[in-house]
Amino acid sequence: MTHFSPNQWHDIDQGLIYWSPNFIEEPDATRLFAELLKSIEWQSDDITLFGKTMPIPRLQAWYGEKAYQYSNLVMKPKPWLPTLFSLKEQCEQIADAQFNSVLANLYRNGDDSNGWHSDNEPELGSMPIIASLSFGESRKFHLKHRVSKEKFTFDLTSGSLLIMAGELQQSWLHTVPKTKRPKSPRINLTYRTIID
Repeated sequence: MTHFSPNQWHDIDQGLIYWSPNFIEEPDATRLFAELLKSIEWQSDDITLFGKTMPIPRLQAWYGEKAYQYSNLVMKPKPWLPTLFSLKEQCEQIADAQFNSVLANLYRNGDDSNGWHSDNEPELGSMPIIASLSFGESRKFHLKHRVSKEKFTFDLTSGSLLIMAGELQQSWLHTVPKTKRPKSPRINLTYRTIID
């Protein structure tokens, strides 16, 4: 497990990381998980990769002010829920950035995952700041440098906040891998800024 001092920014090779394992304290994290699970309009989407269309191995939803497109999937924004907006403002204070959208992911069990990728779509800009807030079950999160293959691993616990900034999306890949271990549901909110 990667050991970054909590609640501060860290310089890594071609990137910046902020790590707060207890950004939202218990029992608030548990209460928020239950609320978001119920209030978010979860949907199952398909993506097309290398000419092959397949279901995304998790449920998701898109809220905010701008549409978002990745892997030939266009997500139209739903209006902000008050709780999603309040959490956005808390993340903005730490990130020193303004976010206008959030991608919510629901990992239902250990089979739900997110393969190696970077959030480097043109509408995110050249150096996007992405704040990732987790609720519910803990899941492993791996970061890997594209060239050096240097790797960091985080345990994304309920209430934790991980912010990726600087050149990170250009130079690093990240994943939430499948696991054979029994896993209960996890909600991940990734706040971001879509530029025109």
